[in-house]
Amino acid sequence: MSDKKTTAILTEVADYYSAKLAEHGETPRGVDWNGEESQVLRFAQLAKIIQPSSTFSLNDLGCGYGALFDYLNTVSQDFMYTGCDVSNDMIEAANTRYANQANAQFVMASEPPEIADYGIASGIFNVRLGRNDAEWQQYLETTLDVLNNTSRHGFAFNCLTSYSDADKMRDYLYYADPCWLFDLCKQRYSRHVALLHDYGLYEFTILVKKQL
Repeated sequence: MSDKKTTAILTEVADYYSAKLAEHGETPRGVDWNGEESQVLRFAQLAKIIQPSSTFSLNDLGCGYGALFDYLNTVSQDFMYTGCDVSNDMIEAANTRYANQANAQFVMASEPPEIADYGIASGIFNVRLGRNDAEWQQYLETTLDVLNNTSRHGFAFNCLTSYSDADKMRDYLYYADPCWLFDLCKQRYSRHVALLHDYGLYEFTILVKKQL
């Protein structure tokens, strides 16, 4: 995908989520999720990429107002977190919300500024904003390359599933084929890939572990 087209998509995404934040505030709906219960369930799947250790660093790509940081604080007390988002409004909200958190930083960027142990992307592939399947798939692959290049031990991401009920699917959302993405990650990134499609939401999570 050309840099010009990627920039156009990122601008559309930033405008979309800034509008959601303005409408709903620092809530799950403010980052276009239905509610807190499903958001926590989603984070629990993504966090399975983190291997038990004394400390770790993590990049959150498309961090919104930083809700994943709150979740990580419930499972670990010793980590460094960097949140990246293309929406300036989201980053301003996150910086205000976590101003006193020494282990968190938030930057307006489409790519993490540094390599971390792990990378996570939650929900950033769902809303395609009028882009066709081919365009969005290219954007998705480009972004997965970013996650791979900026994570040391592995990365995790989620997508809406193509196995969703037809009557609940919406044209402005992107429903990915989990089997295709599993194969892509196995072929391109690592032999150690897990597909989680059993936690009750119309989505799936993929974990790419670079070493066991």
